[in-house]
Amino acid sequence: MCGIVGAVADRDVLPLLIDGLQRLEYRGYDSAGVALLNGDGRVHRLRTVGKVARLRQALDGALASGHLGIAHTRWATHGVPSERNAHPHVSHDGIAIVHNGIIENHEPMRAELEGRGYAFESETDTEVIAHRIHFHLDQGAALFAAVQATVRELHGAYALAVLSEHDPDTIVLARAGCPVVIGVGDGEHFVASDVSALLPVTRTFIFLEEGDVAAIHRRGVQIVDAQGRPVERPAHLSELSADAVEKGDYAHYMLKEIHEQPRAVAQTLAERVVGGKLLETAFGPAATEVLRRTEAVQIVACGTSWHAGAVARYFVEQICRLPCSVDIASEFRYRNPVVPKNTLFVAISQSGETADTLAALRLAKQAGYLSTLAICNVPESSLVREAGLVMLTRAGPEIGVASTKAFTTQLAALGMLVIALGKHHGLSREAEQELVGELLEIPRLIEETLALEPALRRLAETFVAKQHTLFLGRGALAPIAMEGALKLKEISYIHAEAYAAGELKHGPLALIDADMPVIAVAPNNDLLEKLKSNLQEVRARGGELYVFADPASGLASSDGVHVIEMPKHVSYFQAPIIYTIPLQLLAYHVATMRGTDVDQPRNLAKSVTVE
Repeated sequence: MCGIVGAVADRDVLPLLIDGLQRLEYRGYDSAGVALLNGDGRVHRLRTVGKVARLRQALDGALASGHLGIAHTRWATHGVPSERNAHPHVSHDGIAIVHNGIIENHEPMRAELEGRGYAFESETDTEVIAHRIHFHLDQGAALFAAVQATVRELHGAYALAVLSEHDPDTIVLARAGCPVVIGVGDGEHFVASDVSALLPVTRTFIFLEEGDVAAIHRRGVQIVDAQGRPVERPAHLSELSADAVEKGDYAHYMLKEIHEQPRAVAQTLAERVVGGKLLETAFGPAATEVLRRTEAVQIVACGTSWHAGAVARYFVEQICRLPCSVDIASEFRYRNPVVPKNTLFVAISQSGETADTLAALRLAKQAGYLSTLAICNVPESSLVREAGLVMLTRAGPEIGVASTKAFTTQLAALGMLVIALGKHHGLSREAEQELVGELLEIPRLIEETLALEPALRRLAETFVAKQHTLFLGRGALAPIAMEGALKLKEISYIHAEAYAAGELKHGPLALIDADMPVIAVAPNNDLLEKLKSNLQEVRARGGELYVFADPASGLASSDGVHVIEMPKHVSYFQAPIIYTIPLQLLAYHVATMRGTDVDQPRNLAKSVTVE
């Protein structure tokens, strides 16, 4: 959550700070601000409520150019969105700071600082850090040492960027629990919370590790670890291009990312399935031995990634015949789980920086699991660096807050995991070839399903005025119904719930009336007849049904029943990905018709790096 950009250079850095904020706005957009050191040697700050565009407008003539600066776009945690709570925050003697994360002990620190005469202008935990850095400077410490002393006193998660009038050629950084990356230039250096902010100015990056404190100058970088020892962190050349985070001719990033799914899933599978065979070393050099020894699977994730894990449970149990548990990371990390012998721990996260998932992974590494596997979209992320095995989804940058291609590529990666596990637990060579063939068909099937968009745009018109929607599915499609409900609620603000269809008579039927549309996903599988009976329960109570159905399902439109025929029969293994596509498109077009901010829905941010 929140976005940080900073730069020190011989040129004016203000334009690249604002451009970087624009690229990070998916991480938070309640308020934005910038602090610059310019020709008079003083810190100049400007903050606005709302999106970065408003800050850009306010900059006209308000700030002169500067060779060193920091900027921030905020997703509120402590304190409502307001100008006084916006970053950067300042303290005496020209100290300015931007911060991602949450400081858990900010209240006692605030009380102590107030006792020392510091006045607070905001409700944020960040201002505490600014004043504490000043306190250590006032004791005679240099800026770098003052930041080191301050972070040793902080409890919680943080990414910091700090500048001071008394050290006008330096930005000091610190990282614990929240990502920070240094961009390496020619006689200039940059900082950001995400590489995408800096792609127009560099493709060479240094990733700070947990506990690192660093300083960037025009000509170099200084880094110390959590113990204060000088260290060198390797530089990486990013494979991303600046164009990868542009939306091109699409109206929204979300629509672009929906349409990128055939290519994204193909990239997930590329070079990992060859000649009808899965290359299990794609999970890492130790994968074969780990998979051979695995006797159970524990999956942990949050939000959309949890839905992907919930789908995988069906296949792990049915195809591999292994017990599989799926937990929400924020609950798992506090329930002191019992670990069955030889259990593989799987953590799923789009960003690889999701705070609860990352904490669960760290817990798992101490809890006696056989090994840990990260399924993630960001190769430079903390989750990837800390897991024993890794499967990168290769979806490319996903800017829209509502996850689309990150979800379907996670499902593809989990499909490969099921096959890899199955090979060591009774899956025949013929069955492996069949499942691999089905995976390889998925990009083409997505293309065919995207052709439903004109019909789905028309269907969306019937949902615009609705206030509630119920989603139904069975088996591995029950989590897909949950994902469909999540997409609709998070971008259109229509209240949506999802249930396994067999649960209708245990409560949800009480909600059914003519004003509660019911959306069902109905592939032609062993549970279809059961699902049809559940749908009759809805019609008997006056509910309006919208059913995404296999052409061979035998379902047809009638009074109160609207059947949207999928373009082709798909297997049980393929169905979760393919039936996700129309639910994404429906949610997108309902949201655009309702006039909501599709890419940046209210109260939400893309990467949840706080607990």
